[in-house]
Amino acid sequence: MRLARTAGAAGLACAVLAMGIPAPAMAADRVTLGDVQRAIANLAKIEGVVGAIGEVYVDGKRAGHGSAGSRLLGGQGGRIPSGSRYRIASQTKIMEATVILQLVSEGRLGLDDRLSDLLPEVAKHDWVDRSSEITVRMLLRHSSGIPQYTDSGLFDTFDFTTSYAPVDLVKASRTVPREGEPGQGYRYSTTNYVLLGMIIERVTGNDRAEEFERRIFAPLGMDRSYLVTRVSDLIRGPHGHGYFPDPASGGRPRDVDRLNGTVSTEAAISTARDVSAFFRAFTQGKLLSPELQRQVPKPFPTLCGGTVAGVGGSAPGINSVTFTSADGRVQFAVATTLSIDNMQTRPLSEATEKAAESVLCPGKSK
Repeated sequence: MRLARTAGAAGLACAVLAMGIPAPAMAADRVTLGDVQRAIANLAKIEGVVGAIGEVYVDGKRAGHGSAGSRLLGGQGGRIPSGSRYRIASQTKIMEATVILQLVSEGRLGLDDRLSDLLPEVAKHDWVDRSSEITVRMLLRHSSGIPQYTDSGLFDTFDFTTSYAPVDLVKASRTVPREGEPGQGYRYSTTNYVLLGMIIERVTGNDRAEEFERRIFAPLGMDRSYLVTRVSDLIRGPHGHGYFPDPASGGRPRDVDRLNGTVSTEAAISTARDVSAFFRAFTQGKLLSPELQRQVPKPFPTLCGGTVAGVGGSAPGINSVTFTSADGRVQFAVATTLSIDNMQTRPLSEATEKAAESVLCPGKSK
């Protein structure tokens, strides 16, 4: 069975915080919030949701939290503590883009550097079609045309023993038809970020996880966050369990509390507090210059009258989104564990947006 695509939730995939949009109403000293517990309880009612947690932060301080559903399938295990760790999935890409762009700011990498020059083995062995035409900027912005490696059908969601090198994922993408011309339009593909991870390691000489820790987690006090890199990684500490349909048992949900960290490369594990700290710093320009921030993909339409944006991620068993106000003062981090295919979550995505609006702009419509 092929691995489920690790993509953002429908309507929120790879959305990036809006820069330069009008200051939100919540930018005033007093921030009015809706009922977080009620919003989370409504999310937990959506079919396929096992448990839901969420926390709101204002200026770095928790201003509300909620938990509903259960830690395990079938209402078992009690509620998930709202401050638990969870997989942030493709939200990791914004962090990886930050590391790359910090290297650009240090003059160690250029946005127009060619993939074939940075990773010459990729060109030599033809692991990436037209690698001499693909730049760092294209990889960041999903405009390289490189296919999604998970579409190859070569990876099994329930394989917790096979270890893959990043280049193995890149090679798998070569078996999938190209999705577009280099530099011509947005086509979401995690393979772009596998290659960016390889570039980080080549340029710095350090493991990718070390660079995340040194550049993001440690400086921002994200002491409960880490990057998954092992074949079979369990989430440390109390957390909710996610499930994914197993064809071998007629589609019965199977626990995916552990995932193969060598396949799901965009797989940071974090908490609502920690991920909120990242997006607060990112939005407020504490990690990158405004010019470099503009190199990440443009946001999808924002919520609350154009004052809030969401960044979503999804992987087998989990859907997570962090919403942030345009001034970076307010974050609402939400995670839902699932018992369904994580790519079949449109009702959940819509409900998550409604939950965000009810909390961050009570009384306002989209």
